[in-house]
Amino acid sequence: MYSIPKTSTILYATDLGKHTRPVFRQAIAQAKVHNASIIMLHVVEPLSETAKAVIASYMPGAAIEEMQKNGMQNIVAEMKERINQFYEDELEGLDKASIPVKEMIVVSGRPSEQILTVAEDYKVDMVVMGQSAKKVLGSRVMGSTVRRVSRLTNVPVLIIPNI
Repeated sequence: MYSIPKTSTILYATDLGKHTRPVFRQAIAQAKVHNASIIMLHVVEPLSETAKAVIASYMPGAAIEEMQKNGMQNIVAEMKERINQFYEDELEGLDKASIPVKEMIVVSGRPSEQILTVAEDYKVDMVVMGQSAKKVLGSRVMGSTVRRVSRLTNVPVLIIPNI
C-alpha cells in the first residue's frame, strides 16, 4: 500500500526581487494547505573572480580579504533586515501568527549550492522558487539556479512564474 508523502517543512528561496510577491504567496498557500512551516532563504553571492581581480590591482591581498570578510558580514546583516522588511510588507494586514514562517536565513555563496545545502540540512519536504523574470528572444526562460536545484534535489520543487 502506498502512503501519501507528508509535507511539513517548505523552503522558500528568494532573491528579494520585485517579482517575488506571487512566489511568496504561493509558499504561504502551500504551507497552509499542508499545515507546514516555511523556512525563508536568501543567498548573497560573493564577489566574482573578475571583481576580485579589479580590486586586487588597487589593494594588497590581506586588505582585500579583510574588506571582503567585513563587507560580506555587513551585506548579510543588511539582507537579514531586508528579508524581515519583505516579510512585514508582504503580510501587512494579515494575522502573522497564522503565517507559518519558522526561520529566516541569509547565507553567502552560490545560490543553487546553498539552496540544496539548506534543503538537506533542514530536511525540507518541498522547495518553492520563482521561475525567472528574464526573457530570451521574447520568451521567458527558467534561470540556471532553478534548473540546477530542480535537477539535483531529492524533494519536489514548485516553480512559480514570477511575472
